Amino acid sequence: MSRFTRLRGRAAGAFALSVLLPLGSALAQTPPAAPADSGAALSLDIDVIAKQLDIARTQIQPSLGATTYQFARPAIEQQPQGDNTPFNQLILQAPSVAQDSFGQLHVRGDHANLQFRINGVQLPEGINVFGQALETRLAQSVALITGALPAQYGFRTAGIIDIQTKTGTLDPGGSVTLYGGMKGWAQPSFEYGGRVGAIDYYVTGEYLHNAIGIENPTGSFNAIHDLTDQGRGFGYISGILDPNTRLVGMFGTSRSEFQIPNIPGMSPGTGLTVNGTGNLDSRLLDEHQRQVTHYAIGTLQKKVEDLDFQVSALTRYSSVFFTPDPLGDLLFNGIAQTAYRRSVAAGTQGDGSYRLTPAHTLRFGYFVQGERSSAATNSSVIGLNPDGSQVSGQPFSIIDQNGKTGWLYGVYLQDEWKVWPTVTVNFGGRFDLVDEFTHEHQFSPRISVVWQATEASTLHAGYSRYFTPPPFELVSANAIALLANTSAAPAVTQNNTAKAERDHYFDVGGTQILFPGFKAGVDAYYRFATNLIDEGQFGAPIILTPFNYAHGINRGIELTLTYDIDDWHFYGNFAAAKALGKNIVSSQFNFSPDDLAFISGHYIHTDHDQTYTSSAGIAYTYPVTNTRFSVDMLYGSGLRAAGSTPNGSHLPDYQQVNLSIVQKVETGWWRGAELRLDVINLFDEVYQIRNGTGVGVGAPQFGPRRTVLAGLTQHF
Repeated sequence: MSRFTRLRGRAAGAFALSVLLPLGSALAQTPPAAPADSGAALSLDIDVIAKQLDIARTQIQPSLGATTYQFARPAIEQQPQGDNTPFNQLILQAPSVAQDSFGQLHVRGDHANLQFRINGVQLPEGINVFGQALETRLAQSVALITGALPAQYGFRTAGIIDIQTKTGTLDPGGSVTLYGGMKGWAQPSFEYGGRVGAIDYYVTGEYLHNAIGIENPTGSFNAIHDLTDQGRGFGYISGILDPNTRLVGMFGTSRSEFQIPNIPGMSPGTGLTVNGTGNLDSRLLDEHQRQVTHYAIGTLQKKVEDLDFQVSALTRYSSVFFTPDPLGDLLFNGIAQTAYRRSVAAGTQGDGSYRLTPAHTLRFGYFVQGERSSAATNSSVIGLNPDGSQVSGQPFSIIDQNGKTGWLYGVYLQDEWKVWPTVTVNFGGRFDLVDEFTHEHQFSPRISVVWQATEASTLHAGYSRYFTPPPFELVSANAIALLANTSAAPAVTQNNTAKAERDHYFDVGGTQILFPGFKAGVDAYYRFATNLIDEGQFGAPIILTPFNYAHGINRGIELTLTYDIDDWHFYGNFAAAKALGKNIVSSQFNFSPDDLAFISGHYIHTDHDQTYTSSAGIAYTYPVTNTRFSVDMLYGSGLRAAGSTPNGSHLPDYQQVNLSIVQKVETGWWRGAELRLDVINLFDEVYQIRNGTGVGVGAPQFGPRRTVLAGLTQHF
């Protein structure tokens, strides 16, 4: 019996077509004839049910009318570094994604504003900036969904990173990997999955140590004071209660320790004298940051005739702890601040679909989340007289502690209407309410049209109204008055509360299969915003602070190509974009009076605006020896920097090329082994991501220098 037929492209961006037997069909209920014993028959039936439930889950929340770029499992493995790739580096290969310092990603000219989903469940945001709480190896597939999103997606809308995890049913067995090389890189990992009766399980974990934890602030080959130790883990367990019901539990953890790298040859510019000392070798600065994230999700999935639904409970703990150099930070920054942030969130999410008629499918759902955010700082500062002179050389501490509980509420309803066999209209809306530092709400209509013009051509157009609350865990009630008459007093004391962003978003595009295996796409978008949210690093702790531009404009176009024939796999993307903001209307104390005055009357480029962004990759498997060669490339025209006006210049363009060679070895032990050799930045190009200037920009950041890594994986 044919249990599961799938045609799936193997390159990033390839489409997938799945044909499955509907639950309850006569054929699906027919016992398979091949197995000779009841145990094998039971295993086969559960295998069918599990795969059918997986497909039903994805149909509850389809991305109708949006732009979707997918990394299937083969495409992930073909990336240089494969499953050892940091998760953000994988997403960088999608179109319109620009890299930034601390592992940040910007999709379509937006700052962060990304939503992560695991098996359809939205992960609550965390505080962590450059910590990667997710392992790439846990993903069976990853999709980046952008554009005019349907109504099920709310709150974070620049891009939806939708992860479908591995399970013991999909890929039983496991592996152990030893991976590392230059820059002190050591990255052991493991994964294992299987099924016992109706119980499916999968678990993975990894540890990472190297000397390039954060981007080097200089172009030197080796950074100064940049060690990192990171541990991550993920677990999945599910139980099939009956052919139409499944319970799923997922949990994950991440703990990362970072040294903050130093820039040699710098001298303090504050003019302060602390305990008789006015100078310090900048190579000796000793700052550290610790980041922790834990999350857990429990889900019930159910099918009742034409109704499919999934209800989840979720929780997340996130914290950041920054310790300064007590003397050095005072001399260089005028403040040595020990900073601690913690966020604990819990919520519930429900999504469902109901086939009303053959032409109409209703989809509906809700999301509710409560979050407790706490902040505590101990700031060592120097007292100043009214004329700016020091009261003394003895620092004193200012302690500031605050906490707040906030809530997010969202509901949606939409109708997928098949107007004609080749035309589908998806229309609906959602209502969102935020009750945090800001109290706001909005009804957001959504509509999109998808036209399957020919078997090879698809066109889409859509409009979405968005409502994006500021990231609650990053907002704190700063007591600016406490810093008055000290070396840390800001030049501006205004501090309006960050507001929710409200957008009108338009998107139009299409895809064309030029010939078998070769697919092209084009997509254009335009967005104008009120209270455009941006974030900046202000001060030594690597904790971003949100602020608003009163008005924002964002527009761009992207082109994609994928080719997947036999042993050759290729993808290429190119995007052009422009992101502008005008008049900073919140968190003003972080900016200079001159910048605030200019921006109040002029549109400027946002600091994360990059005009041109491109990525490409090619992989070839030599069939005689089963050796795979792959190369990928990143190109950027440069993020913004200070010029004659705020963000009035940009950094030079750059290219980074990575290489990988993978050889499968049939050792006769278990399922064989795999050897790999990876080279990051093959041509050792020295390029800057940031130069330390621009609105809301902290220290300089450079891309990685050439790094050679090797790995051995034993499958069992």
